[in-house]
Amino acid sequence: MLAMMPLGGCAGDHIVPLPDPDVGDGVYDGHGMIILGDRLEDPYSVENMAAAIASLYPTKADRVILAPTDIYVRFLPGNGEEYSVLERLGLALVDHPVDYEIVRDGDYYHDPSVPQGQITWQYAVVPVGFDFPDGIRYEILHECYIHENAPSTKDDWLDWSSVETESYRLTGNAGLLDDAATRAAGGQIPSGRICIEDPDSGLPAEGVKGVRVSCNTFVKFDNVFTDEEGNYVMNKTFNSKLRYRLVFKNRHGFALGFNLLLVPASGSTLGRAAPSGLSVTVNSSSDRKLFSRCVVNNAGYDYYEQCEGAKGSVKAPPANLRIWLFQNLRSGSAVMLHQGAVVEDGIIRDFLKEYVYLLKIFLPDITLGLSECRTYADIYSRTMHELAHASHYMVVGNQFWNKYIGYVLSSFVTSGFVTYGAGTEENHGYCEVAEMWAYYMQSRLYGDRYVSDERLFGTSYWFSPQIFYTLDEKGLDRYKIFCVLGDDIIDRKILQKKMVSMYPQFKTAINQAFARYQ
Repeated sequence: MLAMMPLGGCAGDHIVPLPDPDVGDGVYDGHGMIILGDRLEDPYSVENMAAAIASLYPTKADRVILAPTDIYVRFLPGNGEEYSVLERLGLALVDHPVDYEIVRDGDYYHDPSVPQGQITWQYAVVPVGFDFPDGIRYEILHECYIHENAPSTKDDWLDWSSVETESYRLTGNAGLLDDAATRAAGGQIPSGRICIEDPDSGLPAEGVKGVRVSCNTFVKFDNVFTDEEGNYVMNKTFNSKLRYRLVFKNRHGFALGFNLLLVPASGSTLGRAAPSGLSVTVNSSSDRKLFSRCVVNNAGYDYYEQCEGAKGSVKAPPANLRIWLFQNLRSGSAVMLHQGAVVEDGIIRDFLKEYVYLLKIFLPDITLGLSECRTYADIYSRTMHELAHASHYMVVGNQFWNKYIGYVLSSFVTSGFVTYGAGTEENHGYCEVAEMWAYYMQSRLYGDRYVSDERLFGTSYWFSPQIFYTLDEKGLDRYKIFCVLGDDIIDRKILQKKMVSMYPQFKTAINQAFARYQ
């Protein structure tokens, strides 16, 4: 379960326990499917907000012309590209209707009218006048009035917080109102801190960085990214209890999937809490999916930041990188399929096994098998390895990558799951260069975080990343090494020659390192 703990410095220092199974609108089940109950009357529909105005201001209601600000709509994307079109329009999509009672909360929902293996209905709130994209099926559910989305008018004399509260009462939703928020003038703005513990680092709980925190009550949504300390402050005010979620599409652009959502960015439900905000501390005893997503999110954030730093000559991975997490698989890969790399159908099927059906919906760039990863450090180091591959991909392109990833996956599958083969097969040189770089970066970035742990990864393999470790100690750091890795560097002999050409002052050290690890 989630660990909810007092946090020094949290915005508002407001810590809320998980919802009581017998209280509120449902039992929390962080990794199951949402179970819906009865449909509820949406207090934000134009008709219900107008009725609330008439109830509060019976002598003045005729002065108010309530024009809709938003439309509650659902889309049925036919494939991954159609879903991506909706994402690029900036829509905050959820896979379940928001005007239903939730009997059991969870991370995903699949409409029973939609066949398994297809993208389910995606619900969103769009502004009035929204230009619906051609060719994507959609249904308008009803028009809404959300005051924060309305232009300033002569009706601003209205106490819109009171109107909203009255609409909840008139629609039978008074039980969702929060007493403290309704007593506060204008409601409350949610704030809090999302953080995670990593005892091996020797550091206090750190923020879950750049992750999107989303909250909603019916069709009234708000979402923001956390800062580097995991703090967030929403933009809208609320009077009712809210459903909080983490959406793992990072501020840097990369997205974590999947959790049977069949969408690129997984979400983890945090449950329903007060409109003042929710603060959460995640640790290794928390829900496994939530914990691993938070670790990979932070590893990705750190990686992109070091690429963009003052020294940064290591190219950042694509901004739209898709990372899939598999709790039951052991191995990972940087297949870069979403970016355009091509892997032989039979090989990728053997590698992904029962998960291969997902490829017809969305293509991953990185797959992380986490079955042998128990700690933050385990997951962090494996993520850094694959992200280093993604940087390499950015400078070598698909032709190089098709040969590299084809070699890695085929050797893994055909050799009885012996990683990287024997180093004598066709195209082994592509693997040699790529894995030297990835293991070297894995070790260096791991060492940056876990200073007292001088572990070096990959030293037992035939491609010897020790060459880069040795040269790093001589002054050829990660930035200098990365500059060598063009698409022409397809084996260690060419690599050695290019390094000597680019850095003649290190010629002796380079030749000695390559000779030492034949």
